[in-house]
Amino acid sequence: MSEQIDLQKKAMDMLLATSRTFFIPISILTPGLKEAVASAYLCMRAIDEIEDHPQLQSEAKIHLLRSMSQNLQKPFDETEWRKIAEPYQEKLPEVSLQIGDWIKLAPSAVTPTIMNATAAMSQGMANWVEKDWRIQTEADLDDYTYYVAGLVGVLLSNLWVWYDGTETDRELAVGFGRGLQAVNIIRNREEDLARGGVDYFPDGWEMNDMFLYARRNLALADAYCEQIQPGPILNFCKIPLALAHGTLKALESGASKLSRGEVMEIVGRVAESN
Repeated sequence: MSEQIDLQKKAMDMLLATSRTFFIPISILTPGLKEAVASAYLCMRAIDEIEDHPQLQSEAKIHLLRSMSQNLQKPFDETEWRKIAEPYQEKLPEVSLQIGDWIKLAPSAVTPTIMNATAAMSQGMANWVEKDWRIQTEADLDDYTYYVAGLVGVLLSNLWVWYDGTETDRELAVGFGRGLQAVNIIRNREEDLARGGVDYFPDGWEMNDMFLYARRNLALADAYCEQIQPGPILNFCKIPLALAHGTLKALESGASKLSRGEVMEIVGRVAESN
């Protein structure tokens, strides 16, 4: 019991260090669901940090991501992962090195669900690294945002079914993930272009086109939330969605992001409405 409590504290500390958007909604979830969602988030953050790593060469990213995907498609072998990661140990963040702990955090009934989704995401990310993130069409953008974010929405929908039988539309779940990712793409545009010229905008798209894409998918996210009854699941979904809407509005007005005060104001407003 003490070991599990220590693991839960370690996971929440890591969550706080890696995401101000998701720390609050995950921290207020009910026991069981809290550990499941935290495990899912940290597993996917572990591979996202590999895909986005500014100091790793593409060949290393592809090797690590595909190795991770293969490892997750069987009972996870932490020793094998540590061996694969060893040559890159000084570069990889702790959230990636410690993915074995995040898998252990999940309730056993949903561990395979989380591992399978993370494996699919890891393989999809590797494929896009191999393509050098060359997004030429909206279909390419849809494919990329599916693997890095839409799959998160699908995984969460599967966790809701496990927790209390809540059923949600999987296409809307993909839109939920895509909408949040599109806002991130807009917010990080200059940083991504500086990072070796990575451009997630399809050929010929201007900023307004990506704003339209984000708004269209956030509308799907709004519809997704409308399917969910009041309670911990809806509370969880509404906070990052409200932050995404707020961030998009701020970006449209010329700000680079929401201030800490604006984040807390939005979170407080959502909490009061539940």
